[in-house]
Amino acid sequence: MKDTALSTTHEALGAKMVPFAGYNMPVQYEGVNAEHETVRKAVGVFDVSHMGEFLIEGPNALALIQKVSSNDAAKLDIGNAQYSCLPNDDNGVVDDLIIYKLKEETYLLVVNASNIEKDWNWIASKNDVGAEMRNLSEDYSLLAIQGPKAVEAMQSLTSHDLSAIKFYNFIVGDFAGIENVIISATGYTGSGGFEIYCKNTEVKQVWDKVFEAGAEFGIKPIGLAARDTLRLEMGYCLYGNDIDDTTSPIEAGLSWVCKFNKEFTNSEALKAEKENKPERKLVAFKLDERGIPRHGYPIVDAEGQTIGEVTSGTMSPSLSIGIGMGYVTKAYAAVDSKIFIQVRKKAIPATVVKPPFYKG
Repeated sequence: MKDTALSTTHEALGAKMVPFAGYNMPVQYEGVNAEHETVRKAVGVFDVSHMGEFLIEGPNALALIQKVSSNDAAKLDIGNAQYSCLPNDDNGVVDDLIIYKLKEETYLLVVNASNIEKDWNWIASKNDVGAEMRNLSEDYSLLAIQGPKAVEAMQSLTSHDLSAIKFYNFIVGDFAGIENVIISATGYTGSGGFEIYCKNTEVKQVWDKVFEAGAEFGIKPIGLAARDTLRLEMGYCLYGNDIDDTTSPIEAGLSWVCKFNKEFTNSEALKAEKENKPERKLVAFKLDERGIPRHGYPIVDAEGQTIGEVTSGTMSPSLSIGIGMGYVTKAYAAVDSKIFIQVRKKAIPATVVKPPFYKG
């Protein structure tokens, strides 16, 4: 089990630590609902240093990225970030990721912790263009500072105007007394804020100064459990739950990151699937009665026939109702469709909705 550079810090703060993607990670501190509310109303900090970072460089860096990723990275200017996915050869998804353009011919790919080795091997297997690849995952830390007060709380730590960094844009600059930090207006919560990339040797100083600066704004450390409820309220996919090697980006509702103006891995098959409409679709749903949908629960029709399965589900802390996502046959995929979630012996009625659940 690997530690992040801050594992002992979390333990000292009384975090409940759990194994996650091979790392010893804080799942919660004071409780999921309280931490969730902190991010929705104030500002909270997640240690997500288990995420993977790959540097792709050289004159053929873009050619490799265009080949392995579904989105069009040619549209990126320096300072832009882009959500994308890595399709496999069998209509599935190797991973979803964020691509940052750091300089001309230099890109940073940020991938899911559980897929670091798999992604590295996959991209390397497609690298017949001689792009330079470096795996920085073991050397870098990542903090997600999320919430509506994030800009105000963190402004004193940098000479840059944080309010000027637009969503899915970033700068490289000074932060918390450290130079060359990536300050990225990205995140997985839907409540605004930043993600901070720095070296493992620098992250403790950054963490301490972040909490010092944020004290008057009610800043708190947040665990992975609240990260999951926050992302689910936004309808964001989680790799391993809502997307995986067997789910196509088209049926997962990610056709918006599949740009067919270029060729990429399995693009012809995915284009055909988009045109012909997939047989099943990932939908968001709200329970009409009390109950908590969970990953793996069957989704049935009014006659009790199985039409799909829940991929993510929880009791929404913001809305106090059961919410979830799952794949259903296309006949039940339209908004306002009535479906039922099989919770043990009871089929609880639910309605298909358009995400996000939480509107802010």
